[in-house]
Order: sequence, then structure tokens, then C-alpha cells
Amino acid sequence: MFRRITDQMLVSEQIDVPSVAVAAAHGVTLIVNNRPEDEAPDQTPGAEIEAAAKAAGIGYIAIPVTHSGFSQPQVAAMAEALENAQGDVLAYCRSGSRSAHLWALAECAAGGDPDSLINMAAKAGFDISAIRPLMDMVRAQA
Repeated sequence: MFRRITDQMLVSEQIDVPSVAVAAAHGVTLIVNNRPEDEAPDQTPGAEIEAAAKAAGIGYIAIPVTHSGFSQPQVAAMAEALENAQGDVLAYCRSGSRSAHLWALAECAAGGDPDSLINMAAKAGFDISAIRPLMDMVRAQA
């Protein structure tokens, strides 16, 4: 269910309330919801995930990303969340793809190497190479 991209970063498709306990068992200290509310009728509402996370002693933040793309405020919010995390981070969306992309952009904003990030994501099963030009742009602005 959870795909580990780095020692600290895990990405997943949509999670549910029981998944929060699994995340806690994996050492997750922060859950990042990258899915807009009501994107699909079968998704677990963010408020339910947030309540379960808080009950488990896990931080929670919502940085919704629609299919229209990524914005600078989203990248900055993810970079800040990663920088301030005190343990493992689990980011999720419908398939995990948007979360992997946003993670890479946030890492580029912190000066990360796009080639290394693309390779790390690929090892976890995510092809983020299509956003390489955006990664370069974000890194250049770091």
C-alpha cells in the first residue's frame, strides 16, 4: 500500500481510517492529503483521516492538488511540511502520482537534484520524468 521513496517519505493511493493505524506502525508522524475533497464519491473524507491521525498522535495537513497542475503555494506548503516533519511522512492522493510529483517539486525547491529525484521516484514505481522542465524551473528559483 505505502511506497517508500526515501528513508523519510512514503506515498500512497487514497487511504482510509484503518490505514492511519498502519501508517503509525510504519513510524509515520505526518500525513499529507494531496487529494481535493469530493474528487470521487468513494473517497474517505479528509476530516475523517485527520481525526484518525490526531487520535493516533500523527500530524495532518491538506495540500490539495487538482488535475489542473501544481502551483507555487502548493510546492512551498509541501516543502515546509517536509522540512518541519519530525519523522516519516506519508502523502496520498487518488493513485499516489500527484503526491510523488509534489514531493519532487518540493525537494527541488530545497535544492534537490532532479535526476536523483526522478530515479528515487522510479524505484518506488512513479514516473515523474514528464515534469522535469518544471523541476528545473523550481530548482533554479530556489
